[in-house]
Amino acid sequence: MSTPAPLAPLIQPFFDQDTFTYSYLVRDPASSACAIIDSVLDFDPASGRTQTQSADQLIAAVTAQGLTLEWILETHVHADHLSAAPYLQQQLGGQIVIGAKITEVQRVFADVFHAEPEFARDGSQFDRLVEEGDCLPLGELSIQVLHTPGHTPACVTYLIGDAAFVGDTLFMPDYGTARCDFPGGDARQLYQSIHKIFALPDTTRLMLCHDYQAPGRDRFCHETSVAEQKQQNVHVHLGVSEAEFVQQRQAKDATLKMPRLILPSVQVNMRAGQLPPAEANGVRYLKLPLNLLGA
Repeated sequence: MSTPAPLAPLIQPFFDQDTFTYSYLVRDPASSACAIIDSVLDFDPASGRTQTQSADQLIAAVTAQGLTLEWILETHVHADHLSAAPYLQQQLGGQIVIGAKITEVQRVFADVFHAEPEFARDGSQFDRLVEEGDCLPLGELSIQVLHTPGHTPACVTYLIGDAAFVGDTLFMPDYGTARCDFPGGDARQLYQSIHKIFALPDTTRLMLCHDYQAPGRDRFCHETSVAEQKQQNVHVHLGVSEAEFVQQRQAKDATLKMPRLILPSVQVNMRAGQLPPAEANGVRYLKLPLNLLGA
């Protein structure tokens, strides 16, 4: 007897071209239950101002369709955009979720940013910490958790029906894979995580967190498949050994600059998207540690 095909969630992508980030509204076709994955809080580093246009688009879509937001999912602590999770929760409800290894990220970056003594390094800023094998309900669907570290220790993939939301683990096949040179990153772990994703059915849809539009391609893309990645990924197609991948990934990472928004992003996202607490004058500040991270 053949195995029944997994259910297909309804997926609506939202693209923020300023940070090249895809956020997703994912709903169960049989109910009003929905989840939002990797939301964006608009941020202008020159003025230090945050805005909510990107998140408001998600809110409008949820409201227009009469949906109930159950989960606000983060695939990892992003280094390229600020999360809008608290704003979404304030407007729509839902629980904020991230991988349980967030505690490792918090321990490292609490020191990098010399966080206030009250900053908790136990992940308690999030409503739920998830690990490999955990399952969250979404109407008649379920959200299965795969721990896919390498880019960061806390990276997870959310498998919902026939679609896997892979965060930064993989990009479009013509662009390759995530970098591994952030604190706690590990190219060997990334290779193993990617092969965990490759073990999913070939027809599994892979929903990407970013697309940087590789040279020669004239449009942004958010979706690929396990089969396409295994056959065409320029860094990690089938036949590339772990040792070969690690060598080329580390060589590539040595040439990369830090992301434009890494310093504001990480110190906000490690707090589940909350801004640092206000100081005595009532103003919140983001820190810029000097001469600490890579060039």
